[in-house]
Amino acid sequence: MAASDPDCLFCKIVAGEIPATIVAEDDRTIAFMDINPATRGHALVIPRAHARDVHEIDSEDLKAVAASAQQLAARQRARLGADGVNLINSNGPAAWQTVFHFHMHVIPRYEGDPLKLPWVPSQGDMQDIAATGAELAR
Repeated sequence: MAASDPDCLFCKIVAGEIPATIVAEDDRTIAFMDINPATRGHALVIPRAHARDVHEIDSEDLKAVAASAQQLAARQRARLGADGVNLINSNGPAAWQTVFHFHMHVIPRYEGDPLKLPWVPSQGDMQDIAATGAELAR
């Protein structure tokens, strides 16, 4: 069983205690749609085992997160028509980390999209998020 933190939002997603639009998962990682999307198709990839940040994550989990993010980015391009992708990992409050469970943002980019980084998260349309998640799910 993967290590978890009972107070961690993402550990609760891993445990199935909080709903999420999961688009991919394997033994080490889960990818799910961000509910505060920067662009259409914005998703997160996390390790199943709790690690606060890049300084705590197991090296094999880090490799697995990177591989899952790469696969998801390819699906964003193929299924959503993304022209590019940002892979973003923030560590510590000074770097905009707000959930302290290691995670990689996989943000599809589209020619002409207005996103400037860092973005200011705001609640997304849950129906659109679920529909886009269905497009990205395996």
